[in-house]
Amino acid sequence: MRDHTGIAMAARQTVAEPATTPLQDLVAEIAARRDEFDRLSHIPREIIRSMKRAGIFRAGTPKRFGGNASPPAEFLRMVETIAVADGSAAWVAAFGSANTYIAALPVETQRLIYADGPDQVYAGGLYPLQPARVVEGGVRVTGRWRFASGCMGADWIGVGISADRPLLATQPEATTYMAVARANEVEIVENWDVVGMQGTGSHDTRVTDKFYALDWICARGAPGLVDEPLYRYPALSYQAEVHAAVNIGLARAALDVVTEMSGGAKIMPGAARLADRSYYKSELARGEASWRSARAFFYESAERAWNVLLAGDPVPRELENLLRLSATHAAHTSAEIVQQAYRIAGMAAIHKSHRLQRIVRDSMVVTQHASLSEGTYEAAGALFAGVMPGMPYP
Repeated sequence: MRDHTGIAMAARQTVAEPATTPLQDLVAEIAARRDEFDRLSHIPREIIRSMKRAGIFRAGTPKRFGGNASPPAEFLRMVETIAVADGSAAWVAAFGSANTYIAALPVETQRLIYADGPDQVYAGGLYPLQPARVVEGGVRVTGRWRFASGCMGADWIGVGISADRPLLATQPEATTYMAVARANEVEIVENWDVVGMQGTGSHDTRVTDKFYALDWICARGAPGLVDEPLYRYPALSYQAEVHAAVNIGLARAALDVVTEMSGGAKIMPGAARLADRSYYKSELARGEASWRSARAFFYESAERAWNVLLAGDPVPRELENLLRLSATHAAHTSAEIVQQAYRIAGMAAIHKSHRLQRIVRDSMVVTQHASLSEGTYEAAGALFAGVMPGMPYP
């Protein structure tokens, strides 16, 4: 009989291992270093560089400047994948969508921003709005802003300003604006000290009597000036979606953690394993069903809106309402799933070092974001009922 052992061994040696993708490499690096992010209170620049290699920031960059201008659902899945490894890193990665904000700047200004390549990182703490003093050719601003997530790794930083008269002839109705400058022209006040999302580095920013030329100012929330589908996608809805995607990933992580605990060591003598407890199995199944349902609604809405844009039509208000509703529903449902996973995990989860501790804290922060507030449900319901919402929406 012929011995095939040597042939099989040789075949195994000549077949190359499957290459990992830059995104897979990024996720592995994040998982290995997530404790460090909390200690630093920001995502280190070498991780930001890995995010650039994975295409995170060029996802929101116009194709005319070498970017991907990726379909929102494609980018949202990237954020979700990162969130399974770490919430703070995913939150910072979510701002890869923020280059859609600067698409409202004059095209020549955008050309300058992307002169060094499409992988530019924008961060912005736009509130509270600070008054601008109008001078020849622009404005001068002094002020301080909060919640500039990812500012420690940003190339460009935006601030929110207001004026007592219109600044831009192209946007005569506007009175609130975003002013953009190189990150090294903006002071970062390192004061981020929170319970959840500590690694996002959402510090304050500050400028003193800084001049912003009109070419570096655009109306807050204005549509992009680049004629590509991504810049016609509803900006406020996209903001809600990228944050909701973080919680979808965190809920997946929580379900995975508690599933892995099913046959683990028992703390109390004579106690049943988690996998032998009825409530554990039932709640685990309910969590999976809730996660898959909310996630399906979330991505279905994003893909529908994108297909409308690809057909050359604007996203109708009814569909934009579903974008906001599906994002809020996904964020809140995911937070509930995380809490559910924590409850069925038992005593082991109370330790500070347990993975569920940080997942719980991070998921709670996501639901506090203004774009995902409980008010979204009321506003969405108002539109379903045919009445005007009592808040700016969608």
